[in-house]
Amino acid sequence: MSADLKPAAQPVAAAAKGGRRKLTYPWILLILAVALLAVSGLRALTGTADLTSTGQFGAALSAAVPIGLAGLGGLWSERAGVVNIGLEGMMMLGSFAAGWIGWQHGPWAAAAAGIVGGALGGLVHAVATVTFGVDHIVSGVAINILALGATQYLATLWFGGEGSAAQAAGGNDKQSPPMPDMPTFTVPGLSDWLNSVEAHHWFFVSDLAGILGAAVTNVSWLTLGTVALFVATFYLLWRSSFGLRLRSCGEAPLSAESLGVNVYAYKYAAVLVSGALAGLGGAFLSIGVHFYQDGQTGGRGYIGLATMIFGNWRPGGVAMGAGLFGFMDAMQLRSGGPTVHALLLGLAALLAVLALLRLRAAKRVQATVAAVVAVALVVWYAVADTVPLELVEASPYIATLLVLALFSQRLRPPKAGGRPYRRGQGA
Repeated sequence: MSADLKPAAQPVAAAAKGGRRKLTYPWILLILAVALLAVSGLRALTGTADLTSTGQFGAALSAAVPIGLAGLGGLWSERAGVVNIGLEGMMMLGSFAAGWIGWQHGPWAAAAAGIVGGALGGLVHAVATVTFGVDHIVSGVAINILALGATQYLATLWFGGEGSAAQAAGGNDKQSPPMPDMPTFTVPGLSDWLNSVEAHHWFFVSDLAGILGAAVTNVSWLTLGTVALFVATFYLLWRSSFGLRLRSCGEAPLSAESLGVNVYAYKYAAVLVSGALAGLGGAFLSIGVHFYQDGQTGGRGYIGLATMIFGNWRPGGVAMGAGLFGFMDAMQLRSGGPTVHALLLGLAALLAVLALLRLRAAKRVQATVAAVVAVALVVWYAVADTVPLELVEASPYIATLLVLALFSQRLRPPKAGGRPYRRGQGA
């Protein structure tokens, strides 16, 4: 009798311990539909039409690509057990390499150069952490510092040299000469029809048309490539024997070694891919504005790291996080104060829901804090017509901190992440 009861008791025990429901595709679609309804309601209530426009979501998609690529790069590295704080530096190397090659050979060559530049940064990180056992955080920070110094020095040397070809083509010690445009694609007919539906400002329907219009209007081929990379990452890491071996290096490297897995080789491969993806993200930034510029990454490597954590080290979660941060980044660049002002009301609603959930979980202090902040945001929205420019500019970073604070208790990182590994020894 007891043997018969044990299997049935396991799900009950898991539920008693607060086990979470697995997110299936219907649940994901339901969440997306509810989110769109909420944004549609916010747009209708505040009258901020640009909140769901094709231009807004097109800019958000472009802003999400480099962040998503950095986050995806971090996922590859950390799934193999190597913490990669150096994503920002690898993006710098990719951005610089793309600017250097792009003005001479075009945007496709720039993308390839960005991949190589980022991979070189990944190689340095792999040698330091995997071969020599340097602390992963120390190595990552060192790469960020070295990349910043190297790109500034080489930009001065190659782009700003007196009488050089680069300077004659429009370069200087802060930026490369301009490169040609990257080709884009638009679905003829469908794009125009969606734009006409959006112009009617119908509740939900026009908002959905604005989002879909951004996906079929002037989309970079690199954006399509990024989508393909996310899909390929999922199938490689979760649907292949290669991915199983790589993930085992981040969970239990000694056990993987005992089964014949070359842990060093898999860690090297993962960190190289990580650097290449981050470098491609940096190249996207250079290609998007047609040149490399000093300080171009603007902390997006760190935001990419935050998307990886927010996404719980899964490609789908990274994609959603990149979309959120890309939306915030595009919002402050395109619309500024009015849209951020409208989002105060949306943030207040989210905090009110959070307060109810915390209260239901008997966490009264957290519920009270969330409720007080929600009320304060509603009052702020009511008494002010806009928000300070400094808050607008900081909105992507504030969103990063809020998301990490809200989801930090529901994370499950790889068990052996950041731990030194030596063949034949314990992790």
